[in-house]
Amino acid sequence: MLSSCVRPVPTTVRFIDSLICNSSRSFMDLKALLSSLNDFASLSFAESWDNVGLLVEPSPPHTVNTLFLTNDLTEEVMEEVLQKKADLILSYHPPIFRPMKRVTWNTWKERLVIRALENRVAIYSPHTAYDAAPQGVNNWLAKGLGDCTSRPIHPSKAPNYPTEGNHRVEFSINHSQDLDKVMSAMKGIEDVSVTSFSARIDDEEQTRISLNCTQKALMQVVDFLSQNKQLYQKTEILSLEKPLLQHTGMGRLCTLDESVSLATMIDRIKRHLKLSYIRLAFGVGRTLESQVKVVALCAGSGSSVLQGVEADLYFTGEMSHHDILDAASQGINVILCEHSNTERGFLSDLRDMLGSHLENKINIILSETDRDPLQVV
Repeated sequence: MLSSCVRPVPTTVRFIDSLICNSSRSFMDLKALLSSLNDFASLSFAESWDNVGLLVEPSPPHTVNTLFLTNDLTEEVMEEVLQKKADLILSYHPPIFRPMKRVTWNTWKERLVIRALENRVAIYSPHTAYDAAPQGVNNWLAKGLGDCTSRPIHPSKAPNYPTEGNHRVEFSINHSQDLDKVMSAMKGIEDVSVTSFSARIDDEEQTRISLNCTQKALMQVVDFLSQNKQLYQKTEILSLEKPLLQHTGMGRLCTLDESVSLATMIDRIKRHLKLSYIRLAFGVGRTLESQVKVVALCAGSGSSVLQGVEADLYFTGEMSHHDILDAASQGINVILCEHSNTERGFLSDLRDMLGSHLENKINIILSETDRDPLQVV
């Protein structure tokens, strides 16, 4: 750290030194910052229906001094962004979700885009990538339950296949067939990797061929093998699955180290989310004294993630009326805290984690005006 930033010197010198200090440690190129954000939590974790990543980009080059964190980007929040002179907004929820056919002053989301571009402010949204991440929103939500072990309800799959291609083709060749011709043909197809080994099949020495290939290459492989009826009849085609990631995925199934009453769990959740009120649906036959050992949770809207999961309690932001009835009929208690109330508190942890991850190269600030649109009155 430069001591010139803090030593008592004339005002003019202090101002110049301050600029030098800030220029050396308070800016990041947007592209470099986006790469670092993806290293923190890969956008590949996001659900296929989601709209994540960089949504609005000023003309390059664009440098970032201040990163602004918000759960929802509203017009009120945008005013705060401009007042605080932020260069990049990380909005947990994507402000652009449905395709825009025009960008005019007529709707509030279009106005957000216009104001961002006019003021050279980029907009980035991670949304479900942060839901799935091991250090993300759902893990933060689980911290409020007490000591427990947790795992994703719907684990994510690795972003890439562990081998080349997403199909495996296996077949055997006996010594009466032309092995060199087959191997040459297989290796001549693009996006195919081939291995061979000796195998004894039906008391006969044969060569076992195993190859991995893409969907496009698979059709060429099948086309070649089908020309030899005897060879093709012995062919096996396997569809390869990406491996599941143990600590990454949607929702969390949490098993408490020690059971607690539903009343105690309610107090813990209120304290963690800093809420005075929550909504509660008792499972059939349950009371405030009923014991809770297993909690299934999902930040935001949890109906699709929690459906069918065996637990003592469902904990989420919102669920449909009929999904609540289904859960209650099975003796499962339901706690609802409103959608963004189960997400917004994570941003404080995120600020600290990103500060460390980015080595404090930029300023990171939290919105003071962002809030859930629903209030209890």
